[in-house]
Amino acid sequence: MRRAAVVMIVGFVALVGWACRQGAVQAAKASPVERGKYLVTAMGCNDCHTPWKLGMKGPEPDMTRMLSGHPEGVQVGAAPSLAPPWGMAGSLTNTAWAGPWGVSFSANLTSDPETGIGAWDEAMFIAAMRSGQHLGGGRPILPPMPWPFTGKLTDEDLKAVFAYLKSVPPIRNKVPEPLQPSAPPSH
Repeated sequence: MRRAAVVMIVGFVALVGWACRQGAVQAAKASPVERGKYLVTAMGCNDCHTPWKLGMKGPEPDMTRMLSGHPEGVQVGAAPSLAPPWGMAGSLTNTAWAGPWGVSFSANLTSDPETGIGAWDEAMFIAAMRSGQHLGGGRPILPPMPWPFTGKLTDEDLKAVFAYLKSVPPIRNKVPEPLQPSAPPSH
């Protein structure tokens, strides 16, 4: 009886090892676009870059506007005044964020060449994610974008994310420029 249990355990461990190895092989075979889609989904990019709407079960991403950023038709004024312990506030669309930095808007990540990242090249994208600078050398990328963490992805993963984003159908949506804070933050 004991010997049968040991054989079953060893067999189970071997089966699990084989299954894990098969999963790794499948992941290695994924195209850059497939890998990028996986990463964009796992990292929650839709949480901020896809406008939210009120669905049957509450707020949900509006996937008809997937990754199109803050809707250009939704006007946002100056940042609201926040008292501690509150440090930031978000819009109902989950695409505009206010805090001591002013108001930031989620970028259009679709392949639209005029309002999205369609005109970007891979090097610009990687530079933006690593430096925290828009277009890889412009204005700062503002909170809540977690570029310090996204920038730690490997070159291969960032290239896969970019390949996927370039495959997302273009949505023309001009996201507004960030708004400066109305008053310097108090310390």
